[in-house]
Amino acid sequence: MGFIGMGNRGTGVMEAFLNHADVQGVAVCDVDDFHFRVQGDKRSRDYGRTPGKQAMEAVYAKRSESGSWKGCTPYADFRELIARDDIDAVMVATPDHWHAIITMTALQNGKDVYCEKPMTHLYAEGHTIHREVAKRKAVFQVGSQQRSDALFQQGVEIVRNGLIGKVHKVEVGLPTGHDQPEGDTTMKTPPADLDYDFWCGPSQMLPYMEARHHWSWRWTLTYGGGQLMDWIGHHNDIAHWGLDMDKSGPISVEAKDWTFPQTDVYDSPVSYDVVSKYEGGVEVLMSSRLEMGTKWIGENGWVYVNRGKLTASNPTWAERGFVAGDWKTYKTPGHQRNFVDCVLSREDTIANAETAHRSITPGHLAYLSHAIGAPVQWDPMGEKVVSNEEAQKRLMSLPYRGDWKLGA
Repeated sequence: MGFIGMGNRGTGVMEAFLNHADVQGVAVCDVDDFHFRVQGDKRSRDYGRTPGKQAMEAVYAKRSESGSWKGCTPYADFRELIARDDIDAVMVATPDHWHAIITMTALQNGKDVYCEKPMTHLYAEGHTIHREVAKRKAVFQVGSQQRSDALFQQGVEIVRNGLIGKVHKVEVGLPTGHDQPEGDTTMKTPPADLDYDFWCGPSQMLPYMEARHHWSWRWTLTYGGGQLMDWIGHHNDIAHWGLDMDKSGPISVEAKDWTFPQTDVYDSPVSYDVVSKYEGGVEVLMSSRLEMGTKWIGENGWVYVNRGKLTASNPTWAERGFVAGDWKTYKTPGHQRNFVDCVLSREDTIANAETAHRSITPGHLAYLSHAIGAPVQWDPMGEKVVSNEEAQKRLMSLPYRGDWKLGA
């Protein structure tokens, strides 16, 4: 495997992959050679290209069988890593605006891909990527790791086995956005060990400042999607699983009651509601005003799940080991392990490309709804806006900077 994006999440996921004896890491890539974060009086570990290489070397230094290891080559350009014919699969853990181009480059070079969520920054990217994965019969996993968690699986099984009866509403709680800058807002010359032009890549090159770079790029729509898109691939993904919507989606989406930061450093919503309606009368409310997690409400009861927490209208349903019925979720020995197993077997992963795309589609449509000031009527099977050509054109646009494009 090669590992692209050596920040906080990328380094941690790489180390999780390297815990498996049948995975050999051989390369890391980042446009930033070295960086770290300071929050209050706490300093993070070191991140970037050189610390990523050192982290991999530290793993193999502890292994008795490391004599067969090929060593780690650091790259500043992901295309050079992907071009290696001795790499079978890559991890993509860059900022969101790079996910699709790197994933497509890897797919077109015959690689399997593990990509952090959200799968793509723009709707049109996901629309293209999940079809490319299917065409190439590639193995793809998105990092929506809640699917590999037993509590979330139990919650979904309670719903899918009909214990709460016909579902009429789902509440999906997501985090509140950022009203004030995180970090220094001084416009500066980028650090010498960062290729900032390459970091911005296909997106607009905003003036460099710490408050919208490492980690905090998420709150700027040029590079991320705010808290809505940062978390929709977790809790709405679980909502879709319970509703059996992995290959479908809503019929309408409306953005409601959005508020925005007092600072011009960020432009993603602070507070927000997203109302999605599905066939059969089901309504899903995603909101920063709800408790984090997923709650399905049916005619015979309800069930709520979040990380480390499962509650239900019938306390028996929430007991550890409760068997909800005959229908079972896909079970995995762990999210990274599931990807590795599927690379070897060529079977589908628990969080495949179409599932990943469908789970975040309501977020993309919510941004479109806010932009046009009206609900978006949606054809989930055709994956297109109904009776609004301008909105459809806007949704399918890929306004990349310079010569960057999606695919060769």
